[in-house]
Amino acid sequence: MKIAVSGKGGVGKTTFVATLAKVFAESGKKVIAIDADPVSNLGVTMGIKNASEIIPISQMKDLVKERMGTTSEEGYGKIFKLNPLVSDLPDKYSIDCEGIKLMVLGAIKRGGGGCACPESTLLRTLLSHLILQRDEIVIVDMEAGVEHLGRATVKAVNALIVVVEPGSKSIQTAFHVKKLADDIGLKSIYAVGNKVSADEHRTLIEKGLNGIPVLGFISYNDKIMQTDILGKAAFTDNAQLLLEVRQIKNKLEECLKGK
Repeated sequence: MKIAVSGKGGVGKTTFVATLAKVFAESGKKVIAIDADPVSNLGVTMGIKNASEIIPISQMKDLVKERMGTTSEEGYGKIFKLNPLVSDLPDKYSIDCEGIKLMVLGAIKRGGGGCACPESTLLRTLLSHLILQRDEIVIVDMEAGVEHLGRATVKAVNALIVVVEPGSKSIQTAFHVKKLADDIGLKSIYAVGNKVSADEHRTLIEKGLNGIPVLGFISYNDKIMQTDILGKAAFTDNAQLLLEVRQIKNKLEECLKGK
């Protein structure tokens, strides 16, 4: 199963990705969690020590030069490889965290006039490989968009999940993401409500997301902030969070049956 997760900054998207990876792993699945958000926080949210020291693939200049033939720092307009070798990268550059592999991609940059740069092409090729050719559960933590997904890979993405908190801005972002996804042919779009503390919050999200199926809700949870302060995984000693995300996982699997 290949899952992309998006949403407005601050809605709890990364906490959801880390916990979803955890519940898939605890069910015996092999999982690769991909941090494709320019603000890379998935490692620390998973409880990896010294996560801030992880160098994103896009910033590994020697690797980019080796695989692409050049880097963007050497100047735009230079010829670079369009089909670089990436099949060995997930095993070489992933970090194991309690049975979950983490890869940090970094930001996709664009060259002058909207042209792709070497780093961008390397990341897109790597993500395409992960989605099309790996047999693990792949969960991609993206920014509020679908920039990392190309038309060649969308057919292999089983679901795009937009994390939404109670509020008009978050709901508006969900429809923006849906439009971008529709434009590249990604049809299996779902939502997860987060930071919900009252029935009216659930109603607001469900009514606001008319046309986007809601897989479930995650309650407002003070323990998540406590784990962040302590530098522990977001789901540490948090039975409620794990239960709610487990229910969302089961609902997702049910929705995707037969698709």
